Amino acid sequence: MQVDAAVVGGGHNGLAAAAYLARAGLRTAVFERRPLVGGCCVTEELWPGFRISRAAYVAGLLRPALVRELGLRKRGLRLLRRSPASFTPLPDGGSLLLGPDAAATREEIARFSPRDAERYPVYEAFLDRVARTLEPLLDREPPYPGRLRLADLGLAAQLAGRALRLRRDLPEALSLLLGPARPALERWFESEPLRGTLGTDAVIGAWAGPSSPGTGYVLFHHVMGETGGARGVWAYVARGMGALSDALAAAARAAGATIETDAPVARILVRDDAACGLELEDGRSVEARVIVSNADPRRTFLDLVGREHLPDAAVRGVESIDFRSPSLKINAALSRLPEFRSRPGAGVGPQHVGTIHAGAQDLDALDASFAAATRGELPARPMVELTLPSALDGSLAPPGQHVASLFVQHVPYEIAGSSWDAERDGFADRVFALLDEVAPGFSESVLQREVLAPPDLERIFGLTGGNLFHGAMTPDRLAFLRPYPDARGYATDLSGLYLCGAGTHPGGGVMGACGRNAAARILRDLGRRPRF
Repeated sequence: MQVDAAVVGGGHNGLAAAAYLARAGLRTAVFERRPLVGGCCVTEELWPGFRISRAAYVAGLLRPALVRELGLRKRGLRLLRRSPASFTPLPDGGSLLLGPDAAATREEIARFSPRDAERYPVYEAFLDRVARTLEPLLDREPPYPGRLRLADLGLAAQLAGRALRLRRDLPEALSLLLGPARPALERWFESEPLRGTLGTDAVIGAWAGPSSPGTGYVLFHHVMGETGGARGVWAYVARGMGALSDALAAAARAAGATIETDAPVARILVRDDAACGLELEDGRSVEARVIVSNADPRRTFLDLVGREHLPDAAVRGVESIDFRSPSLKINAALSRLPEFRSRPGAGVGPQHVGTIHAGAQDLDALDASFAAATRGELPARPMVELTLPSALDGSLAPPGQHVASLFVQHVPYEIAGSSWDAERDGFADRVFALLDEVAPGFSESVLQREVLAPPDLERIFGLTGGNLFHGAMTPDRLAFLRPYPDARGYATDLSGLYLCGAGTHPGGGVMGACGRNAAARILRDLGRRPRF
């Protein structure tokens, strides 16, 4: 088989890259090892009638340009706006509901602190100004100081102009982007659970507590989401996250790309210091001018290419990437919606729509949860984020029943003195007990459950260490420093080999930007002008 571009892995970034390359006229083929496309962005019917977003579970970072240029809405993509955005029920019967309704949110916060109620819209406006300053970087390859091009100078000038407009915000913005989230949140606010609720965005998916350096950027990364032009509003994908991947696959096929599932890649072929093709596990060979890997950097370079084909500096760079993951995912089928002590009512209410926070609900508890994981222990009160997409999308479960996603941290990859086989179910029971504190009877409503610890996420989805971001998103691993200092961004040390996954700029989350930006770089290297 001979193609122009061979894409390793049909995750959402790989599908996006394939769609853009095929639209530019390249014969493009995607090879996905699982029986369905999407990588972590999939919908699977784990139990009859229950359709589960098995790994990724919310959208919001998805780039509007990608949706528009690939015509994803006409290919079936529909985003269900989550408003309110979050709900924090407290064991003492109180609660905090946050959303885009400014007056309602101010009233909610004022029950804990009138001062914080006044400060919150100022905080949101500050984040919005910083987001608008940095947004041009998301949809472009970041300039590398040692390899500046003429186009990079224009982008650098644009960013400099936007930074100057921040004026008095600039010191606070740099403090947030480069430092830990905790002192930033403590400067802004005095009350819990507001600080704790906002603090979860600073640690979600990161091997860190809110006091860890770099968590300020993680917080900012997650608040950059938008739905329908509304900043900070995230969404569910109708019919589950797999519907987004299906729309991307449809766009790629419509442009002429071929997509094979159940087609794992055994290795990337190298000849004369250049990637020249693929060898599939079924023995077939694929010749290609360009190889585009949606796999994480470690799997791409060390497993598929092999260190013998890489410069020593590149091997050291890959080995320096921090792939530790704190995340555990529980997928569940429920007989009914949870009824919260603080907001009783059996029907769907605003408390069921957004992310529900339980367990570790303040900054001290979040730091304690992380400290336990660093010791190889399972925390007594982990951070729990519960989402109920079937509250907005009845297609996901049988009538009257529901599906739930529980994103839990902090957990270690290896448990000191024990194993995940021994601890998995007991830890899930502990998580459900935390929800029972605020929603009595939650445990009894669980009909089925799947518990995916970091080793399970690694095994099923090919994520080194179970890391959803394909490597830590600390300040030393952002922009031109991603995936490691002296890397070539989307290009690599091997001619013809490119990365397009979350290990590249701008990082993790269901964005599609990594795939889109990688396709633009590939087309420029082939002497073709990207028309997007």
